[in-house]
Amino acid sequence: MAFFWFCRQAPVEKEGVNRVAKFTSEDVRNLAKEMGVKFVRLQFTDIFGILKNVSITVEQLDKALAGELMFDGSSIDGFVRIEESDMYLRPDPNTFVTFPWRPREGGVARLICDIYNSDGTPFEGDPRYVLKRAIREAGEMGFIMNVGPEAEFFLFHVDSEGKPTTVTHDSAGYFDLTPVDLGENARRDMVLTLEQMGFEIEASHHEVAPGQHEIDFKYADALNIADKIVTFKFVVRTIAQRHGLHATFMPKPIFGIAGSGMHMNQSLMKDGENAFYDPNGDDGLSKTCLHYVGGLMKHIRAITAVTNPTVNSYKRLVSGYEAPVYIAWSSRNRSPLIRIPAKKGLSTRIELRSPDPSCNPYLALAVCLKAGLEGIKKQIVPPPQCNRNIYEMTAAEREEMGIGTIPQNLQEALDELQKDNVIKDALGEHVLRMFTEAKRIEWERYRIQVHPWEIDQYLTKF
Repeated sequence: MAFFWFCRQAPVEKEGVNRVAKFTSEDVRNLAKEMGVKFVRLQFTDIFGILKNVSITVEQLDKALAGELMFDGSSIDGFVRIEESDMYLRPDPNTFVTFPWRPREGGVARLICDIYNSDGTPFEGDPRYVLKRAIREAGEMGFIMNVGPEAEFFLFHVDSEGKPTTVTHDSAGYFDLTPVDLGENARRDMVLTLEQMGFEIEASHHEVAPGQHEIDFKYADALNIADKIVTFKFVVRTIAQRHGLHATFMPKPIFGIAGSGMHMNQSLMKDGENAFYDPNGDDGLSKTCLHYVGGLMKHIRAITAVTNPTVNSYKRLVSGYEAPVYIAWSSRNRSPLIRIPAKKGLSTRIELRSPDPSCNPYLALAVCLKAGLEGIKKQIVPPPQCNRNIYEMTAAEREEMGIGTIPQNLQEALDELQKDNVIKDALGEHVLRMFTEAKRIEWERYRIQVHPWEIDQYLTKF
């Protein structure tokens, strides 16, 4: 029997238009007992968005919920030095969920944690804290950020030793069904599992490239969605493995076909209303929405270092594969960086199309929100909409319209980040320093490597 994480939920509070279950520590204890939980995984991410895990038995749950469990922060990428290593995990009771693929007896549950220093203060290098800080700033302005992600991924075969390959499992295309979509069964099980874990799945389908899939879940407040994204990636990879497949969120695993993005639909709520909607505004958009877009566009070159954080990210961000390259916005076509979906009213939102699923969702949402709020504060007006297909425009036409480009590689993006005080402030000194140090090392290692393309091109020619 499948157990839903929201059964026996605590009293429900209303946040914006989202109804969010608020658990207490006592609720978690009772649920763990009722569901026969034996093990609890205390989860958090490092600065790069990699999910980490400390496993405890249910007998240690009381200590965990009291924030008394310590771990060695020096062993986590981007956290602290060895002499500052003692850190505490404080579970968020509202993230309690059981893993449906585990047996009913001796079940396994999960809690996502915040990281605290040994003196009881929040750890500034905790990505979840970085997002909470941006959310608090929005709250001081009366806003709640809602987000709806569209995460894409590939399903590949594994070899005889169980190692991932880049051999696709099908030859299907956009919205294709069986028999050409051989990953449909795996995707179906992913959807069912996610639903059992409290996700409201809105759509799932095959994407453009062979072996590429997308599963969309309902929007919610930013922290809830960031938690869901890291859970989503964990579940997708787990279920793929159970089907003998490897799921990857690498942005561009194969040359010559579309890469995987994670479009971010964003809106702000204020006093229970969508602050992006104005029935009297152009295209039904409020000045708040326009200023938010203006802020995103002004800071997007620095934001890109966070939303597209790997060397491989920039192999996706090239013309010809529907990935955004040019800094423009439109309510009428999909070639610009920011698209305004047609549905208005409560559903009014902007869609930022550049992020990819290799990003840390906590940091990515924090920098987007910070840039949007800066646009609202300073009333930054975006340039006019570009309703032409930018991919078909000449360089001279783009220059005439003032359409710039996002960074073309990781080094360029990191240089832009270093120049942008707003985005640097969103990350905080610790995350900024550790993130940029690690990413510059990544770029340098890539830069000095000899790649197969070079061997193919030059070995016999010179």
